[in-house]
This record gives sequence, C-alpha cells and structure tokens, in this order.
Amino acid sequence: MTGLDRWYAFMKSHDRAALWDLLHPDAVFESPVVHAPQRGRDITFKYLASAEKVLGGPGFTYIGEWTSKSGAVLEFENVIDGIRINGVDIITFDAEGRITHFKVMVRPLKAINMLHHLMAEQLAAAENS
Repeated sequence: MTGLDRWYAFMKSHDRAALWDLLHPDAVFESPVVHAPQRGRDITFKYLASAEKVLGGPGFTYIGEWTSKSGAVLEFENVIDGIRINGVDIITFDAEGRITHFKVMVRPLKAINMLHHLMAEQLAAAENS
C-alpha cells in the first residue's frame, strides 16, 4: 500500500493510530493560517487530526488528484456553515511511504477566516482533553 493509499484509508477510517504511523518523525506541516512551518510528528499529528475533525465531515470530498513519484496534490471541497471551502493538500512522502511534508492551501478568504476560528477551537479542545 502506497503512502497515498494509506492517507485515503485514514481519511475514510479516521483511525488516529494509522495517522500517527503514516507520519515521519521529522514531518513538517504548513497551515494556511499559521506563519511558520510546524516541525515534528507531534505537532503535525495535532494539526492533521484537528483538521480532519473540522473539515473531514460527511461533505468532505477530494475532487482532483495529481501525483508524482514522491507526492501528491489533492484538491478538496466541503461546505461548512454555508461557506464553500475549496483547497489543496500538497503531500510529500519518503521512500517508505511516510508523510514528510504536508501543506494545506485554502480559498476563498472567508473560508480561511472560518477555518482559522474552527481550528483554534479544535486545537484548544484537544489541549484540554
């Protein structure tokens, strides 16, 4: 199973142990609303698990896929609170299929603003649980 297959399996199963195993220890996460790249498996896991909770509901759909030998660009859509969200996940995998770099880009601006608010709430809730 490729790294991309494992990513799709996580998005379907929501299995956090599978997500943890998919991340390289030195994984880097780049958010559309955080200035600096977030470095390391712990913080990358925290962001991706929170994003999956915020964005990965029943309306979430990947609508496009472009792949290379070491990665993929996945275009997604969802509607949350009446706001249509369109974005891409840019994922790089190592030779073992683990995620080494994950960048999210989102449009339009009102979707980014809403996601910023929802992600802040989700990350705070995760800290308190």
